[in-house]
Amino acid sequence: MSKGVVKRVIVTPDKHFPLHDQPSINVLKKTIEIVKPDAYVDLGDVGEWEAFSAWKYKRKKAPPLEFLIEDFKKDVKDVNEGMDQIDESLDKVNCEEKYFTEGNHDNWCNMAVDKYPYIPQYKFANAVKLKERGYKYIPFGKKLKLGKLYLYHGHEYGGQYHTSNHLRKLGANIMYGHWHDIQQMSATHLDGPKSAWSIGCLKDMSTEANAWLNGRSINWAHAFAIVDFYRGGLFTVHIIQIINGKTSLWGELIDGNGKWWCKR
Repeated sequence: MSKGVVKRVIVTPDKHFPLHDQPSINVLKKTIEIVKPDAYVDLGDVGEWEAFSAWKYKRKKAPPLEFLIEDFKKDVKDVNEGMDQIDESLDKVNCEEKYFTEGNHDNWCNMAVDKYPYIPQYKFANAVKLKERGYKYIPFGKKLKLGKLYLYHGHEYGGQYHTSNHLRKLGANIMYGHWHDIQQMSATHLDGPKSAWSIGCLKDMSTEANAWLNGRSINWAHAFAIVDFYRGGLFTVHIIQIINGKTSLWGELIDGNGKWWCKR
């Protein structure tokens, strides 16, 4: 840990397992093993949760529960296998301080249990075993505060300039996912400067994996963040953008497309 940095945190946005981008996940895993963070934050939408989707049966009647259970089980298996990949790297570096801020897709699991209260094992925190994995759970819509930075999923304020909207509405430093793009806005208030960060996604951005867009162009980006905290809760944000499965970190190239680590 560099002198003066009291806590280094890796923050990751939407993965949507099993519709994730595996090279980007590989880059994240290697970054964890190099950086050895003191803490890890997942900003939610860790799963696509297609079987639980709030949109799936908007226009047609859902079948009886017994016809849904196998799809529920498959989603749970796929998402847990995805989380296992990341937890494996966190365990390697003994990162025990872990947080999960629930996303809107994750919350679909809770909505299913509200509808079918006799399947509590499918509540989100139960389905992905957050307690067993050692994560502190921040329910949907709630915010985590680390130092002078708030973190949550990011669904509350949208629009083309959603970082500006977050900053204007909240008046605090805020970091989030949900919108899948990279965006930052800063403003100086009477009590000092504040910023909002949207930190991309780790989702498969192909047309095939996002049929619901009907071919519309998107400005999504693969990325995550490293946040260095100093005394007094102050911090510096480093956005790690991944291009075609590759990024640079501390002067070295990380290639997630099969080769783990390539020196310059």
